[in-house]
Parts: sequence; structure tokens; C-alpha cells
Amino acid sequence: MQKWFSVTGEIIRIAIKAFPGASKNEITSIRDNHLCIRIVAAPEDGKANACLCEFLSETLGCAKRDVVLLKGEKSRKKIIEIPAAYLDKLTEITCSIN
Repeated sequence: MQKWFSVTGEIIRIAIKAFPGASKNEITSIRDNHLCIRIVAAPEDGKANACLCEFLSETLGCAKRDVVLLKGEKSRKKIIEIPAAYLDKLTEITCSIN
């Protein structure tokens, strides 16, 4: 299993390093046990966190309410939680970046 995510029961926890203020939203790499994601929104008033959760929701095809920021509200390093039902989609998306 990858070190940047873990599966416990029906939940996947993903270690993310966010880069706000980018020109477009995109998953760029897996580095230092974190999924690196560039986000368009600025890191002010929770805009980047909301944009990150919305981007993950759209990318994985899950409901916005299913993407939960557990840790790292004011940090670039974050822990996001999603339902384990999206493990195949997460793997599919990230396989192309390695």
C-alpha cells in the first residue's frame, strides 16, 4: 500500500500537500508521502481549502459532502478523508502521474 494514503474500514485518508495560487487545479505528483495538488484559489478565508475539496470531489466523482478536511486547515500539508468506495478511482487518477 502507498504511504500517502491509508484505508481503514470504509474510509480513505489522504496526505496532501496543497499549492494555492496556481494557474489551474491539478494533481502534479506524489512526493515525500504526500499527494501534491495545485489549487487556483488563494490561501485566504478558507478559499483554498474549499477549492481543494471541490476539485477532489469533481475529480473522484463523489459528492462534496464526502470530501472532509480532517487536519491542516491553515497548513499546506493536509489530511483529507473520502469514502473507501473511491479507492479505484483514486488509484486510477494517481497511476498516471508516477
